Amino acid sequence: MVPHLITALTGPLLELEKKVLEATPTIERWFRLEWQEHTPPFYCSVDLRNAGFKLAPVDTNLFPGGFNNLSQEMLPLAVQAAMAAIEKICPEARNLLLIPERHTRNTFYLQNIARLTSILRQTGLNVRLGTLSDEIKKPTTIELPDGQKLILEPLTRIGLKDRRLGLKDFDPCSILLNNDLSAGTPDILKNIHEQYLLPPLHAGWSTRRKSTHFACYDDVIKKFSKVIDVDPWMLNPFFAQVRNLDFNERVGEEELQETAASLFKKIAKKYRQYGIKEKPYLVVKADAGTYGMGIMTIHDPSELKDLNRRERNKMSVVKDGLEVKDVIIQEGVHTFEKVNEAVAEPVVYMIDRYVVGGFYRVHTGRGPDENLNAPGMHFVPLAFEQNLIPDATAKPGSASPNRFYLYGVVARLALLAASLELERTDPEIDLTQ
Repeated sequence: MVPHLITALTGPLLELEKKVLEATPTIERWFRLEWQEHTPPFYCSVDLRNAGFKLAPVDTNLFPGGFNNLSQEMLPLAVQAAMAAIEKICPEARNLLLIPERHTRNTFYLQNIARLTSILRQTGLNVRLGTLSDEIKKPTTIELPDGQKLILEPLTRIGLKDRRLGLKDFDPCSILLNNDLSAGTPDILKNIHEQYLLPPLHAGWSTRRKSTHFACYDDVIKKFSKVIDVDPWMLNPFFAQVRNLDFNERVGEEELQETAASLFKKIAKKYRQYGIKEKPYLVVKADAGTYGMGIMTIHDPSELKDLNRRERNKMSVVKDGLEVKDVIIQEGVHTFEKVNEAVAEPVVYMIDRYVVGGFYRVHTGRGPDENLNAPGMHFVPLAFEQNLIPDATAKPGSASPNRFYLYGVVARLALLAASLELERTDPEIDLTQ
C-alpha cells in the first residue's frame, strides 16, 4: 500500500517525469553500460527531496541503517540483489562477518541489524556479528522487542600470523561494515589478508567528504542530463565547500558568508529563469559525518554572522566527537511531499546496483525547508505500488509507480556517483597513470 501523498505536481517536475519515462530504454541501457565501467558499493541509501520544480539527492549514506523500515513485500528483492552482489565479490562465500555500530542500546538500529542479517542469511551465508565495542568481552545476547535475539561477539585477529579478521571460531570470506567509522579507523580493521571488506575503509567518515561525493555527482549529472536533454539543475543541488573553519573561535566566518552569498545569487538566477516563487535557502553541514548532526539552515548570508554559542557548539562537533573543520554549503531543496499532512522526504535503498525499497522520513514538527533527520521523525515504508512497472502512457503525476521509478533513477545516479567517489579516493589506485 502506497502512503497517501500530497505532492507539488506542477511545473518542470512533470516535464522531467515525462522525459524520464519516455527515455526509459535509453536510461536503463546507459546505466547498464556505466556499471560495466564502475563497481557499485555493496549497499547504499539516498535521501531525496522533491520540490515540485526539482528532484535531487541531498545525502548519500554508504552504511545504511534503516533496513528495518523497508516493507516486507520488498524483502525478496533485497535478497536477490544481495545474492548478485555476493556472487560478484566472492561466489564461493560461506561465512560473512557483519560489524555494526557500537551503540547496542538503540533498539531501532538493532532491528536494522536483525533485518540485514536475515537478508544476508537468505543468500546462503552464515552470518555472525562482530563488535568494535570495548565493553563486550564475550558473546553477548541482546533481546529485541519483537522476540528476535542478536549475539554480539568480540572481534579478534585469526589465522596465520593474525592477518585475518574474524571471531574465535569463525573465519569469514567477507566482512560487511555497518559502522560508518566516524570515530576513526580502528587498527583491528587495517591490513587484513585476503578478505573482502565492504565498503572499503576509505568510505568511512574519518576520511570521506560530502563535497567529494557531490563533485562526483556533478560529473554523473552532466553526462546523464545530455542523455535525456534536461537542465542538470533539475536533478542537482548547487554546493560549495569551505575549509579550515573553527566555529568556536569564529575562524573563517567571513569566507562562509561570502560563499553563501555567491550560492544565493546562483540559485536566485535559476528561480527567475523558471518563475519559481519559493524563497531559496541553503543548508550548511559538516563535510564529514551523519545522523543529522552539524546541520544549519539559512535564508540569508547575514545569518552566518555572529552565530550564538549554541549554534557554534552545534556546528563544531558531530557524531563520536568528530571535530568539524570543513563544511559543505548546499542549495536547499524544498520537500512538498506530505504523508498524512506531515512533511516527508523519500529515502531509497539499494543493494549492489538494484533498488530494493525505501521509505518516507516524516516529521510532524518540521517545515518543507527544514532538515527532517531530527528527533521526532518517523518512517512510513514505500511499497512501490506492489512493484508495478512504470507506465509511460499515463498522464505525468497520475501514476505512483512512475513517481517511484523517477526516485529510483535519481537514487541510482547518486549510487553511481558513490562508485566514482570510492574509485577516486581509493588510496591503492594511482589516478595519475
